[in-house]
Amino acid sequence: MQPKKSKSKEDKILVIVESPAKAKTINKYLGKNYIVTASMGHIIDLPKSRMGIDVQNGFKPEYITVRGKGKILNELKRYASKSKEALLASDNDREGEAIAYHIGEAIAKKHPDLPIKRIVFNEITKSAILDSIKEPREIDMNKIKAQKTRRTLDRLVGYNISPILWEKVKRGLSAGRVQSVALRVICEREEEIEAFIPKEYWTLKAEFVKNKKEITAELHKVDGEKVEFRNKNEIDILLEKIDVNNFVVSNIQTTPKTIKPTPPFITSKLQQTAANRFNFTSKKTMSVAQQLYEGIDLGSERIGLITYMRTDSTRISNQAIDEVRQYIAENYRDALPDNAQFYSKSDKAQDAHEAIRPTSAYRTPEFVKKYLTPDQFKIYSIIWERFVASQMIGAVYENTVFYITSGKVDFKISNSTTLKEGFNLCLNLLKSKETEKSAKVKFELGEKVNFKQYLPEQHFTQAPPRYTDAAIIKFLEENGIGRPSTYAPTISTLQDRYYIVRKSKQLIPTVLGKLINKIITTSFPNIVDVDFTAKMEKDLDGIENGTTSDIKLLTDFYSPFIEKVEIAQRSLESHKKSFEEETGELCDKCGKPMLKKLGKYGFFLACSGFPECRNSKPIPLADCPRENCGGKIVGRKKAARGKEFYGCTNYPECDFVTWSKPTEYNCPKCGKFLIEKNDKIYGTYKLCIDENCGYKQIEEH
Repeated sequence: MQPKKSKSKEDKILVIVESPAKAKTINKYLGKNYIVTASMGHIIDLPKSRMGIDVQNGFKPEYITVRGKGKILNELKRYASKSKEALLASDNDREGEAIAYHIGEAIAKKHPDLPIKRIVFNEITKSAILDSIKEPREIDMNKIKAQKTRRTLDRLVGYNISPILWEKVKRGLSAGRVQSVALRVICEREEEIEAFIPKEYWTLKAEFVKNKKEITAELHKVDGEKVEFRNKNEIDILLEKIDVNNFVVSNIQTTPKTIKPTPPFITSKLQQTAANRFNFTSKKTMSVAQQLYEGIDLGSERIGLITYMRTDSTRISNQAIDEVRQYIAENYRDALPDNAQFYSKSDKAQDAHEAIRPTSAYRTPEFVKKYLTPDQFKIYSIIWERFVASQMIGAVYENTVFYITSGKVDFKISNSTTLKEGFNLCLNLLKSKETEKSAKVKFELGEKVNFKQYLPEQHFTQAPPRYTDAAIIKFLEENGIGRPSTYAPTISTLQDRYYIVRKSKQLIPTVLGKLINKIITTSFPNIVDVDFTAKMEKDLDGIENGTTSDIKLLTDFYSPFIEKVEIAQRSLESHKKSFEEETGELCDKCGKPMLKKLGKYGFFLACSGFPECRNSKPIPLADCPRENCGGKIVGRKKAARGKEFYGCTNYPECDFVTWSKPTEYNCPKCGKFLIEKNDKIYGTYKLCIDENCGYKQIEEH
């Protein structure tokens, strides 16, 4: 018997993924016959120092090795020399296809005889990885064209507009197809808020008593019509006409209501839900989801817990549907529908991937909780819950409305009772919005009802809300702007450029953001036009599908665009002095004048003697209210979450802090500074920092 021949290094298969975490997980599945390594993202890309697009030569890109990636590329080539085959396993989207294409081209130049194939998978599980290896494919060149075209468009926009912004405003600024649209929308909402004038209105409720229980009813109709009250006097006029001794139950309406489960998550919906429920930024949500996708150590095994998290499709594989239906049958038998649930896809969806789902319904949140961080547990739980719920029956409620009438005035009491829990059975973090409102009392038709009192309430109309992560992502998705992979980076870029700031959940444009938006909307209206940008995204999909010409798209865009660039270069006035003002204060280090300047995180004071003198400090916002302190109040950042607070320059001797932003106004009663506050009744108003003073200044409209 001959001894078993050991495999040589040349018998191994090279698998190239994007991240070390993904490589670590896949390596455990494939074993000794494979070399699994990571490219760390793009290795070949356009240069950062110049546009890198030859416009005159068919918009030919100038690709180079990404700075700092030469060592990784050489390592991949070295691994290739020891392998009998290379499998390119980057993500199954345009960027992933481009990464695979460029790596494959680089390896092929060094090893022209080495077989190089592309493999893709939607989840990092052993079965998915092994199946993908059995079915390799060629590089999708239409997808490469679409990625190259998108990259070229972004370069044409960014590298032509950005120098104008640098020259006319300040260095370090940028513009982009998606980010500029998002900025425009945020700025326009702020304009609406600033122009908004609150209007007074009133609502009317009535309180009745039955069996010693107080029941509140809301006004429904007067003389068969809905009514609106502009002031208290209009309510008083109505009340004079009502006979409070003659309230009877005039009608009872009972109707069933079924709430169907929602589809499993796509990227935008996951980001929106995490923002609303956990106050997660879109960037944080995607970071946590990436960890769950790439693999978690579950004691004896390392496995990807969710499918690919950048997707706009609600499609589910037949295998996953069969498994989740089996799980539901075993755990929630009464909630299993006769047939699987299928959800229609959006017209704007690429449908390249499945929806975001757990890789196994049997890995419940409770089962994996001990292996996850608190943030991982939150994201995994809502993904699991939403997926399982999507394959369960709807929740059924019985809504009962009692109409209580006197003369021609109707009040109503609404109650809801759950008849079937349906998909709510599997929800924990994702609670149904339908709340249980079981009737405290029941009425009979014609029954006389005892009146207790009227409950008129004053209200003021509210300005439209500022955009949050969830709201801006919803806007971009609904209008077909950007793709799942771009939502989080878009918001991050706007923050990094100091075009917007985040206060609580709200995205607020800065003075700089408003100026940049004004410049771009005036000089380059197409760039920030929602319909134009959405059509561009659709055309990119057409390139990927093979129905649109990439060169025609670029040519049609570039000719009118570059004309506007040339006009803007000549006509735009300089705004640099808008963000550089003399303050009258002298530098305490060199004695030269201090200037008010705009930096990455807002305005600050800097010595005019820069770069010889690099003295800088925050801009004082107000005098410290502490007696005999003499310090100034300045903005500071809380290290843990980056939230801004305001404290004294004499810290630690003076520990005064406030979370409310000081204004430039002083209190007319005590002389201390006023802070900016906001509530539903008064909107934005000013309040004295001294609680004992209590002065409040409400804007008159």
